[in-house]
Amino acid sequence: MEFLDKKLDDYITAHSEVENEVLAELNRQTHLKVLIPRMIAGHYQGRVLSVLSHMIKPKTVLEIGTYTGYSAICFAEGLAENGTIHTIDLNEELESFQSEYFKKSGCADKIVQHVGSALEVIPKLEGNFDLVYIDADKENYCNYYDQTINRINKGGYIIADNVLWSGKVIEPLNPKDEETQMLLEYNKKIQEDNRVQNVLLPIRDGLMIARKL
Repeated sequence: MEFLDKKLDDYITAHSEVENEVLAELNRQTHLKVLIPRMIAGHYQGRVLSVLSHMIKPKTVLEIGTYTGYSAICFAEGLAENGTIHTIDLNEELESFQSEYFKKSGCADKIVQHVGSALEVIPKLEGNFDLVYIDADKENYCNYYDQTINRINKGGYIIADNVLWSGKVIEPLNPKDEETQMLLEYNKKIQEDNRVQNVLLPIRDGLMIARKL
């Protein structure tokens, strides 16, 4: 869903840093070869994620939902020296596609790929995280948050994508719409959690940013 007039949205994109050649190619190839290409972060959101990563300078990032790897590359741009990204995706068919572009971007040595259920993979990872990015199955957003909030370093961040869900979060709820229901629960959970400072940004489909106090 476009929340802004297209001309204004185009102006905003035109006055944001241009994505590099590898990201532009990844964007094109995702649209040509992969199902549901609208799931990719894309140019503008990718620049937002890159700027956030440069501001936070995370040592360790956990990404839940790799898709074709665009957002992982954007986060890698702002990693602290010798930083690492653990990225998890359920779709094993995309693993080689992701690897190809991680290598092309020059950040393959910073990104560790995991294939499987994030709820099963996360407990097996060691250490804490400076940044967690949630962009996977909406039904488990609250579970992902519960699994990671105690493993976020003080001052670290949990960022969740798609929290406005094409505006469905303010429409009458269809009782059968489990995804919207879970996103409503997630947004409420963050808003009421006194362990974090939060802000919901109307960027693309909504980014909920929570900073651990």
